[in-house]
Amino acid sequence: METISRLCAALLVLTAATSALAHGEFKCDVPKAEWRKQTELQAKLLADGWKKVRQVKTDNGCYEVYGFDEKNERAEVYFNPKTFEKVGAVK
Repeated sequence: METISRLCAALLVLTAATSALAHGEFKCDVPKAEWRKQTELQAKLLADGWKKVRQVKTDNGCYEVYGFDEKNERAEVYFNPKTFEKVGAVK
């Protein structure tokens, strides 16, 4: 039983570390004065076919968007705040 507990604890730590690494790999270097509004990005994504945008926040200088994409699949995607170009996605 102790072996299973240790294995579960190790798996939990590994999962948390992997998630932290995934989020840290996207970075946008755009001066804040050049950022477009989050509501503009949300409107663009919906016009492009996203089913729902649940939240837009900032992370590492990028817009991080949570929602459901054009395939109605859960999505966590990073965008350049000036150009709205997709920087990357977390799977």
